[in-house]
Amino acid sequence: MLRIILRGCSGKMGRVVTEVASTQEDLRIVAGVDVIDNASMPYPIFTSFSEVPVEAEVVVDFSNPSNLDDFLNFLTKKKMPAVIASTGFSDEQLERIAEAATETPIFMASNMSIGINLLAELAKTAAKVLGGSFDIEIVEAHHNQKLDAPSGTAKTLAKAVEAGLDYEPIYTYDRHDRRAKRDKHEIGMHAIRGGTIVGEHEIIFAGNDEVIKLSHSALSKNIFAEGALNAARYIVKKQPGLYSMHDLVSES
Repeated sequence: MLRIILRGCSGKMGRVVTEVASTQEDLRIVAGVDVIDNASMPYPIFTSFSEVPVEAEVVVDFSNPSNLDDFLNFLTKKKMPAVIASTGFSDEQLERIAEAATETPIFMASNMSIGINLLAELAKTAAKVLGGSFDIEIVEAHHNQKLDAPSGTAKTLAKAVEAGLDYEPIYTYDRHDRRAKRDKHEIGMHAIRGGTIVGEHEIIFAGNDEVIKLSHSALSKNIFAEGALNAARYIVKKQPGLYSMHDLVSES
């Protein structure tokens, strides 16, 4: 039985992970860590990792970049594997996560969907073929409660596109304050926020007289929970290091 500590258990994704985990026979959430104590959860909740008395094999994180030191100190002290599904980290925070991964295995992905990660591979291939003569734009849409923009997934897709190009792109996030033609090396990044949109991402390759669009729509948050739990099963078998969805998919 794989025992899990769920960071961010009282949030929207935390509740989804709790529900999905309850249907899995080979794992169980034994504790949660969150600043909000949701008494309806079927496990004890603590406000800090320093308070957690239970034993577990892995931490699944669906929270936010705050209180990162408390989290990473717990991982390195316990040598406990972790799945980080949170986004919005600063460059300095990402460096601290990478440093912690030298002591314990950490799986990190901005999106836990298999479909999104396949989309990234397709985008990389398309960029290799089309990048020199097609304009590239990335559009993402999420619910009106999402804090960061553009999404971590959109940034991941942009990096996948960049890996397929033979030039260094110029990222453009806002065009309203300028009057100029589009640079051929631009990648436009656009964020839409509204309603209860779970997550939509589209990569547009616009050429002369033809347009190619690669897209993914998440219809339920369950796909992210399933992906995170599969990542938890994967990471507990690994040596210290920083792992991604690409590693999981390529080894499946």
